[in-house]
Amino acid sequence: MSEPTPRPKRPVRPGPLAEGRASDPYRVGIDPASPVVPETGPSAWNIANYLTVLRLLLVPVFGWLLLLDGGADPTFRWAAFAVFAVAMVTDRVDGDLARSRGLVTNFGKVADPIADKALVTMALIGLSSIGEVPWWVTAVVLVREWGITAVRFWVIRHGVMAAGRGGKVKTALQTFGIGFFLWPRTTLPVPELWDALAWGLLGAAVLVTVVTGIDYLVQAVRLRQTSERTHRKRAARAARAARRAGRSAP
Repeated sequence: MSEPTPRPKRPVRPGPLAEGRASDPYRVGIDPASPVVPETGPSAWNIANYLTVLRLLLVPVFGWLLLLDGGADPTFRWAAFAVFAVAMVTDRVDGDLARSRGLVTNFGKVADPIADKALVTMALIGLSSIGEVPWWVTAVVLVREWGITAVRFWVIRHGVMAAGRGGKVKTALQTFGIGFFLWPRTTLPVPELWDALAWGLLGAAVLVTVVTGIDYLVQAVRLRQTSERTHRKRAARAARAARRAGRSAP
């Protein structure tokens, strides 16, 4: 008896494994007889993202406590300071958890900086509303913070602009400067010294905020000019120009 003719294999087509289609091995460029292991990342439902969402939810609570009674009641100021401190602690904890436990997700990458900026925005607007921080300080900081966020999206196709050491220093100065302003003055033995420290920290935060903002803008322009995407587009334009010149030549 002759042996059966082996059935020809279907051609393997490379391509990413679509979510929920792990049963089709021909989509991922592997041997059909091999077990298919779907490429999965960490779930967005994790402790690091829960802390980020908690920080977002604390923003309106913090703002409400800060603005109650025009910011003059020590009890409400203490409560606002406590909420702000808890929120800033979760900012550090969720980042450490995400990196140490492999819980970095796209949701976290987007939501975490938004939560930070929302908290700083609420703090500065609240302090300006009750007359403790000049509005020009709030305007400078917020234009830089949200402007750089827009710039990051402007260059996202060319690459990711990672936060540098200057950005971390800026965040620390903003956190301590705002925290000093939130602390109730009536509980201090020498409020003038406390005010000097608060203004010194906030002034340094504004200076570093402006300097790092300019640095990020320079990085963004350089990234758009030197990225691989830009090089490909320039090469494609040069090729089209060469073809047009060849067709127009006699």
